[in-house]
Amino acid sequence: MSQASLLLELFTEELPPKALKRLGQSFSEGITQYLKSAGLLADASISTSYATPRRLAVHITNVLAKAPNRSVQEKLLPVSIALDANGQATAPLLKKLASLGFPDTRIEDLERQGKDKAEAFYLTVEVTGVDLANGLQQAIDQTLTKLPIPKVMRYQVAPGTPAAQDVEFVRPAHGLVALHGDKAISIKTLGLSSQDTTLGHRFLSHGAIKITHADNYAAQLESSGKVIASFDVRLEKIRQSLQNAAKGKTVLMPEALLEEVCALVEWPVVYTCEFEKEFLGVPQECLILTMQTNQKYFALTDADGKLINQFLIVSNLETSTPEAIISGNERVVRPRLADAKFFYEQDKKKSLADRTNLLSKVVYHNKLGSQLERTTRVQKIGALISQSLQANGSKIDTSLVEQAAKIAKADLLTDMVGEFPELQGIMGRYYALNDGEHPDVAAACMEHYAPRFSGDALPKTEIGTVLALADKLETLIGIWGIGLAPTGEKDPFALRRHALGICRILVEKKIKLSVVDLINQTLKQFPQAEVAENAKVDVIHNFILDRLRAYLKDQMMDGKNFSTNEVESVVSQAPVLFDDILERLAAVRQFSQLEEATALAAANKRIGNILKKVDFAIPKKVNPSLFKLDAEKALAQALDEVMPKVQSAFKAGNFTLALQSFASLRHQVDGFFNDVMVMDPDTALRDNRLALLSEMHQAMNRVADIGKLAA
Repeated sequence: MSQASLLLELFTEELPPKALKRLGQSFSEGITQYLKSAGLLADASISTSYATPRRLAVHITNVLAKAPNRSVQEKLLPVSIALDANGQATAPLLKKLASLGFPDTRIEDLERQGKDKAEAFYLTVEVTGVDLANGLQQAIDQTLTKLPIPKVMRYQVAPGTPAAQDVEFVRPAHGLVALHGDKAISIKTLGLSSQDTTLGHRFLSHGAIKITHADNYAAQLESSGKVIASFDVRLEKIRQSLQNAAKGKTVLMPEALLEEVCALVEWPVVYTCEFEKEFLGVPQECLILTMQTNQKYFALTDADGKLINQFLIVSNLETSTPEAIISGNERVVRPRLADAKFFYEQDKKKSLADRTNLLSKVVYHNKLGSQLERTTRVQKIGALISQSLQANGSKIDTSLVEQAAKIAKADLLTDMVGEFPELQGIMGRYYALNDGEHPDVAAACMEHYAPRFSGDALPKTEIGTVLALADKLETLIGIWGIGLAPTGEKDPFALRRHALGICRILVEKKIKLSVVDLINQTLKQFPQAEVAENAKVDVIHNFILDRLRAYLKDQMMDGKNFSTNEVESVVSQAPVLFDDILERLAAVRQFSQLEEATALAAANKRIGNILKKVDFAIPKKVNPSLFKLDAEKALAQALDEVMPKVQSAFKAGNFTLALQSFASLRHQVDGFFNDVMVMDPDTALRDNRLALLSEMHQAMNRVADIGKLAA
């Protein structure tokens, strides 16, 4: 079978930039997968996706001109239906064979597979391989219907002519290229017939470009059309060009902005622009956000992270005289920055404290009241948390926590946050400092949202930490309580993220507060009976533990993630304190590497299973006088000898030593299970042996349930 590279390009009007990357990937994947399923690709075929503002394309190597013939096995009917009492073909079988195009097939030529009622007839037929033109036609027909199009446009092809027809696609399409090597393939789609020519850059290229070979597509577009066809290659060129133009300064280039700009240009060129220094008096987050969001510009900062009055633009035009482009962009950004400055100056005229009462007019949720009611709840929760911390030795000022909670949401009422909701919290900090609030109170206005996303930084101040806990607890329990707990993948109020934030704060900041106590304290702040009825403490606790499991599986020790069994050994005990959970997990990892670990873990699991089946009270203390066998005496003596060391290590927080101390019991444990029958007919002996196992089980599981390590 002859092989050559395949090129398929759909040339369009400007595609939606935020959807371009996904459209390009889906177009490429759809064509490739269909051709593969049709047997038109070789094992060594490689697919390359291309996507620019005006085209979707795919290049595939080693594509066959015609798929090889192949055998296909078709299930017909169960034998019980296909044959009559005399073993002859029934009407349903004959009808089935006729519908498949094989009416004269004999029963002897059919295969029988299966047994009893599951036995059925199968027909093996030779299927002629599809040729590339037909296969590609079907591939593009199917792929275009499955593209992730955000919004479909309806337009007319060849209007005013006999060939006019209505077409639907993401944007009007104007060209179709299909080449197998250097040969054109005849296909049609969206009212277009394929050819071997395309167009280059809208302004930098002139006339049609004849693609001489499928392998020359990207190179010809770049050299003759001034188009970098690959989305990824174009993205990296933009990234590198921005860094070069920055000349040692730091370019703020979030990946989402880079991808959106990449989807707007086919021939990226970077130019440097400026704005008036007077705008630097506005919080830099405001200026950065307005440049990125409204204009798709890239801000620059100095070595200290401070914004400078220069920014970079990515243009789709290359010229030796870019002055008009630069001045035009400078002129466009100026009103945006002026708006930001105006909002900032106006907002400062009214303090956050003076805005708080207006939160009563902002609905939080119709079942949970206004933002002011929510603020009051967070205040009370925050005060209770700070008092608990004070009992643990903290010198946190409860009044500052309450003040931070009072004003933390007030920036939602400012013009700046109204224009840029992403700045909530950030502007709260600036306005609080302007109002003369305590620096930690101002910081808490921003920090109480942290962590906002996976990997985000935690609050730095103690007040911010307390307020972040209070805010997340209030959201989690309140929303859960009104019946909006996450279901499946749906979590519109991000309760999983809030629960994960609670875990991270307690774990990483080593805060010794009971999760169950925190849940109870929060529940008491809701007067709604519905919340108390739905938000059960144990259910919320288990939900948080599920987030803890996910968090711990992402942690690493010695370059290796913790396993499911290791994580389960500490989480299965339903801990209420998370402050030392990482140390316990590290101890489990080190214990699991001991030679004795496997046997002890298996023994611990066995003991646990024995104790679970006991439906009567086990004595709390072991009676040495009841020991009859040397094996049980040896285990009891070894346990007595190791316990002082274990207790001392546990008290000192040396969980590794506490667990590893049990390694010395391996031989005694093995001997016990080899020689001792636990469930002895003599109930006194039985209960005493159970008491010994229970004592050892509790001691071994004080750090973690090492039985979970057993396979």
